[in-house]
Amino acid sequence: MPSVAEKSTSVDLLASQFPVTLPIPTPTTNSTLLSIKDVQREEDLLRNPSSFRAWWTAIHTTKEAYNAQLKAERRAVVPDETATLLGPLATPLARHSLECLTYLYEAAIAQFPGSFKLWKSYLQMRMSYVLGRQVIKKRAGGRKKLPEMKDALEEEKEDLESWEDGLDGVVGWEEWRSLIATYERALMWLPKLPRLWLMYTSVFFHPGCPSLISHTHARRTFDRALRTLPPSLHSRIWVRYLLWAETKGGSTTVSVYRRYLAVDPSVTEHYSSILLSPADSVPRPLEAAKLLLSLARKASRGEYVSPEGKSPYQLLGDFLDIVERFSDEVGFDVDATIESNEANAKADTEASRTDGQLVRMDGPPVPVGAGGAYDEDEDPLSPRKLNIEHIVHKDGLEVYKDQAGRLWTGLATYWIKRGEFDRAISTFEAGIATVLTIRDFTQIFDAYAEFCESLINAMMESLESPEEDDDDENTKETEREMDVKMKEFEALIDRRPFLVNDVLLRRNPNDVQEWEKRVALWGEDDEKVADTYTKALETINPRKATANLHRLYVNFAKFYEDGGSTGSAEPDLDGARKILEKATKINFKAVEDLADIWCEWSEMELRHENYDEAIRVMQRAAAIPKNTKINYHDHSLPVQARLFKSLKLWSFYVDLEESIGTVESTKAVYDKIMDLKIANAQVIVNYAAFLEENQYWEDSFKVYERGTEVFTFPISFEIWNIYLSKFVKRYGGSKLERARDLFEQALEKCPPKSCKPLFLMYGQLEEDHGLAKRAMSIYERATQVVADENKFEMYTIYIAKATANYGLPATRPIFERALEVLPDKQTAEMCLRFAALERKLGEIDRARAIYAHASQFCDPRVNPKFWQEWNSFEIETGSEDTFREMLRIKRSVQAQFNTEASYLAAQTLSAKQNGTSEQPSAAQPADPMAAAEQQARGPAFVAAKKTALPRADEASSVPDLAPQQADNADEIHISDEEDS
Repeated sequence: MPSVAEKSTSVDLLASQFPVTLPIPTPTTNSTLLSIKDVQREEDLLRNPSSFRAWWTAIHTTKEAYNAQLKAERRAVVPDETATLLGPLATPLARHSLECLTYLYEAAIAQFPGSFKLWKSYLQMRMSYVLGRQVIKKRAGGRKKLPEMKDALEEEKEDLESWEDGLDGVVGWEEWRSLIATYERALMWLPKLPRLWLMYTSVFFHPGCPSLISHTHARRTFDRALRTLPPSLHSRIWVRYLLWAETKGGSTTVSVYRRYLAVDPSVTEHYSSILLSPADSVPRPLEAAKLLLSLARKASRGEYVSPEGKSPYQLLGDFLDIVERFSDEVGFDVDATIESNEANAKADTEASRTDGQLVRMDGPPVPVGAGGAYDEDEDPLSPRKLNIEHIVHKDGLEVYKDQAGRLWTGLATYWIKRGEFDRAISTFEAGIATVLTIRDFTQIFDAYAEFCESLINAMMESLESPEEDDDDENTKETEREMDVKMKEFEALIDRRPFLVNDVLLRRNPNDVQEWEKRVALWGEDDEKVADTYTKALETINPRKATANLHRLYVNFAKFYEDGGSTGSAEPDLDGARKILEKATKINFKAVEDLADIWCEWSEMELRHENYDEAIRVMQRAAAIPKNTKINYHDHSLPVQARLFKSLKLWSFYVDLEESIGTVESTKAVYDKIMDLKIANAQVIVNYAAFLEENQYWEDSFKVYERGTEVFTFPISFEIWNIYLSKFVKRYGGSKLERARDLFEQALEKCPPKSCKPLFLMYGQLEEDHGLAKRAMSIYERATQVVADENKFEMYTIYIAKATANYGLPATRPIFERALEVLPDKQTAEMCLRFAALERKLGEIDRARAIYAHASQFCDPRVNPKFWQEWNSFEIETGSEDTFREMLRIKRSVQAQFNTEASYLAAQTLSAKQNGTSEQPSAAQPADPMAAAEQQARGPAFVAAKKTALPRADEASSVPDLAPQQADNADEIHISDEEDS
């Protein structure tokens, strides 16, 4: 049985077969290169050594021949281990083909050393035998000509060459060296061609590339390419260089990226992500944090634009993420932070005392960046750690005040990760005490509560499963700490409503409603409630306060009046008066707020039965200054100067006088209101009603008259209405002439829209206490004056009154005038009533004429009621001729309306609403007159007798009518007997 050593191929034996191409094979050194078939090719090349086409044809012919032989050769005869190690050179035929092709290419290059086409083909051939078969990748879409480096890195990573079945770097080391030497010779002849450099550098990305080539030699090759090529082509080399550096990791990546960042800082964010998760080295969070901090500061100054579209705040957020992940490697501890904060505070104080900008005159040299003075926090080469607290406050909280929640929680998380729990708690408390929005507060509070819960849970777990070296003393200490933390957590939850209120008050200290909520939060703690009211009144600016600032003073006064929140203390009226006295001197936004203060003060005195004091308070409030020509709406004046024109204050004052004062004092207050010209219609009515209650009838009527003089219509209409009704009720017909004058005065300026009730009242007065003829003239006048929408009703009332006083015949002129002035729709209705009147009087012909007159306003499909009534009238009183005339008029009216497009839409809508679009029943009526009417119905337009086509239903039932003339469906057939 063979041993393992016998089965396996010796690596040394395989390596001894290389290099195949070094020294360069020639017919003198290798007799197997040429055969009898190649003699003619060699003779042609010897005769034409300067013909590039001859060389190119010979090379390609030989290459195709060997490719065909290699495809025909089976690889099965080679062991798998050998095929894996040797790759494309696993068979003798492959090695022989490489030798032959190398001989040809080298001979051609000796003739054309500056031919890029020849060198490229030669190198690609050599790479195919060493690196293996290249995998062709399919691309979707085109490429940008000059992409940003970030995009270029991504595209190049996708397009990077890859190979299959390459030559092993250990076994074929000599062949790899020969390939590299060939590239060096090609670059010696063609150093300025970037394609050769890119092909050369692609060798370093091969997974089987020997380490001696893919590390130091590769780095030096990239550097030579950058030194050799012009700057305009450096971007193509840098893309490969950076990708190669990423694959190597460690100090190589750092040094290469640092060199590139000095030229183009656009890939700093990408470099930071590489530093945090390198391929095969330790993360460098401090350098990444300083780079991101520098980018965030530059972006906030407008000196940097993120290629990934990140805002300055997002860059600072990335910096905070690094700080939270690598807290120990990035930031100071507590002692160093405190010391650094003190030094920064001292430096800021000195800077604030100095005017202008300091200039460094002496001392060691300090590097200065593009952004200004040197800052060690932004230097990635500096090993000094960062003062996270100072950075968060300076670059975060002072700049991004609307994102305070995220910044405070990030800082607290940093201290939690370092195990500094007390510092984290103080950070949470400071954040809660400074944020200005509920969103930020909620973010900080939730993180704070979660931290407390996790701390308590950790203590509970340590108590449930204590370690072996823990003694009873340590356990008791842990229990005490847990009790303290539990109490602190409960206190935090209980403080949440107060903390929310603090946030809202910090955002707007002039928010009255939030101060009221804070008072309600203290509940029955009278001392805290009083302190809150006092602080609120000291803090709020009256001109900037929200609504109902006066209620804060009123509620504070009630707090003293009621003896505290629970009423357990003794009421302090003097304290309440002092508060209200102070409130009367506050310049509120609105005069009504100050008026409320005085009214509440007076009501407080009334509640304690101090009636005289309540009157005195209102007298003080309603004191009239010497200059009464002050504009109530002039906001440049304080509210105290405009208070005397507050109707709300005077209304309360007059109600108070009516309740506990005398009639004379009340009249005096009302007169002051009238003199100040601030009374409204309600005040006028109340004043008159008060005088009427106290039997001052004439005085009350004078008040009404003053009101009608002050106000115009439509406001004075209500006053006139009440005044006239009261006057008529009081005097009836005893002062008829005076009443007539009042009515005439009211109607003189009354608009048509409002005068109808006055005319009716006026007419009723004349009917009850005057002359019927005068009443009829008033109604006649009313029909001419009132608005159009009221004329129909007014005519109806006028006709009813005329009928009652003079009988039916006297209404004919009224009907005739109504038909002249009323609109069409109402004219039809009035015609029906007029016709009914004539029928009662036996005037049949007059009634028929009225129906004929009204028919022009009534479409048969929109107003079927009118035609039904006329139809009934003709059936009862008419003859066949009159009925025929009625039908003729109906058809003509219907045709008239059908020709009007606008009316068609209206009648269609009316038909849909009233359900009149349904066709009448086809049942034959028993009444002959109804049958004639049904026969008369049909289409609006009369069909022509010669051209009309038969209907579909008629064609089926009467087929023999086709050759005959079509009958008119609307024709009325009259028997011949009537003609005789």
